[in-house]
Amino acid sequence: MRTPIAPWWRCCGPCLGTLEPARLPPAALVLIPCTPATPPSRLSLWQELLDRFVTRPCPLCRRLLPDAPSAGRWGCPRCRAQLALPRQGLHALLPLPWWAAGRYEGELRRQLLRLRQRPRDQTMAALLPGLAAGLPQWPAAPWLVPIPSWKRRGNPLPEMLVRQLGRQRSLKRADLLQRSRPVLGQHHLNRRMRLANQEGAFRCRPPGPGEARRQPLLIVDDILTTGATALSACRSLEDAGWQVAGLVCLARTPPRRGRAVI
Repeated sequence: MRTPIAPWWRCCGPCLGTLEPARLPPAALVLIPCTPATPPSRLSLWQELLDRFVTRPCPLCRRLLPDAPSAGRWGCPRCRAQLALPRQGLHALLPLPWWAAGRYEGELRRQLLRLRQRPRDQTMAALLPGLAAGLPQWPAAPWLVPIPSWKRRGNPLPEMLVRQLGRQRSLKRADLLQRSRPVLGQHHLNRRMRLANQEGAFRCRPPGPGEARRQPLLIVDDILTTGATALSACRSLEDAGWQVAGLVCLARTPPRRGRAVI
């Protein structure tokens, strides 16, 4: 007896034919039922299919797990334990409201340094569920404004962060900032020198009619240390008439020698 079901290679839409259930691969059971009244989501069903039946390597350590069909999109348990990322990310109000995935130390620091040399979207996505979950719900969805680099070969991390947050939180990107001049590398500069180094380093386009009132902005950078870069970008945007909701970044530099980093 034939049972009307959706063909296993289709994910949604009306049932276009009938197949013997015994001849279907096991993955077909995930896609049942499929009716014209309640067509399932193509993307969600394929994602469930992959997560249940396809063995994939951990996106962080790239190792296969022998005791599970999939390492998952967010990394294997061992990697998640090593990263120790907070479930809701990190958040504070100074030097401006900011949200981060975790502290710039240990395994997270090593992962980010590797990503700068060898960018991989799968690895970046595995670092962000806590950060994405910790962002508040604004009345109007903010635009993501990445910090531009003045170097020809710029830092890929802000671009990757914008791309992944756009996918995980459905946020749009807006390239409003431009570098007005080159700046010095800041690794060996103290806070006062960093603030002076970033003074007037950005320019941006003014908002169109109604944009400033409707659209808050989130500045996107890789690491928050003193906040000199983010503050300079924030001043440039606000001087042009934009509303800045804060900064989103991958990691916050921990305080040194017992002093808070502001």
